[in-house]
Amino acid sequence: MKYALIGCGRIATNHMKAAVNNELEIVAVCDIIQEKMDDILHRHELQNDNLIKKYEDYKIMIADMKPELISIATESGNHAEIALYCIDQGINLIIEKPMAMSMKDADRIIQASEAKGVKVSACHQNRFNVAIQEMRKAVEAGRFGKLSHGSIHVRWNRDHGYYDQAAWRGTWAQDGGALMNQCIHGIDLLRWMMGDEIEEIYGATRRQFHDYLEAEDVGMAVIKFKNGAIGTIEGTTNVYPKNLEETLYLFGEKGTVKIGGTSTNNIDVWDFADETDIDQKNKGLQEETSNVYGNGHTSLFADVIDAIKTDRKPYVDAVAGRNALEVVLAIYKSQKIGSPVKLPFMDFASVDMEGTF
Repeated sequence: MKYALIGCGRIATNHMKAAVNNELEIVAVCDIIQEKMDDILHRHELQNDNLIKKYEDYKIMIADMKPELISIATESGNHAEIALYCIDQGINLIIEKPMAMSMKDADRIIQASEAKGVKVSACHQNRFNVAIQEMRKAVEAGRFGKLSHGSIHVRWNRDHGYYDQAAWRGTWAQDGGALMNQCIHGIDLLRWMMGDEIEEIYGATRRQFHDYLEAEDVGMAVIKFKNGAIGTIEGTTNVYPKNLEETLYLFGEKGTVKIGGTSTNNIDVWDFADETDIDQKNKGLQEETSNVYGNGHTSLFADVIDAIKTDRKPYVDAVAGRNALEVVLAIYKSQKIGSPVKLPFMDFASVDMEGTF
């Protein structure tokens, strides 16, 4: 399967590693900065592969190479425009989070992909973490019983050096803040685990320590789910002096689970009323990861490849990407208007937050 990568920045190496691991036919990379293309090919020992072409214009790349699958890993504000062009050309996509920066663009991507019959996956790779998969099995088996509440805590550090690496970071048009960039993976997991259907969100955001950014460095929210459960979100890049944790809790009448580690990769607590031998194995489960992005990209790529071959929806489809984006934008809107936001809501974008702080 012919594969190409658009955008060769910080997260792109995880996409390239996943492409190599899945033995895709890598035909091209694309970035407006030549050095970034050179670097990513060198990093994966592909610099001497003369069959991999380098492009500064993704439209020319598509016309020349006709890839069947593309990853979009550019700055977030360009995801939707590139995605819609690729879909129009009949190309299957893996879109780095967030899938888009507005509800309208997310809906356009979904509608266009359905009309063209192409597969689109939002890159929420943490769904494939071993610990998360075990939690999901327990949810689907009804082992928690009635859900009481759940929470996600993304307590990370991003210093001035991180934001200096790329001028688009922390801007409303191209990135958003801690919730949109760093915390959206955890937000995706919380919504997915707690039944997806949301009634109302009340959020508050602040820019406490990063006065050189446009967007927030801390955000918190309370979510009312339609099934009666309550969810809470805490996301920040203000933790001193380094990343602390990304922790997901789920509390039910018959079970309690805490997924911890730096990227929801460890099982810290696993207690169920109907304990089995599998539960004993899960207690204390730890998945080693080399960075906060975890190991899920390879599994997500494998799933998308299979979805294309068997003509089914990807495990993490475009609707999943929309759902995670909707929560973040609802928190933003709640901060802006000072009151809860009912879901679903159709028309809001990160740029609507300009001038907030």
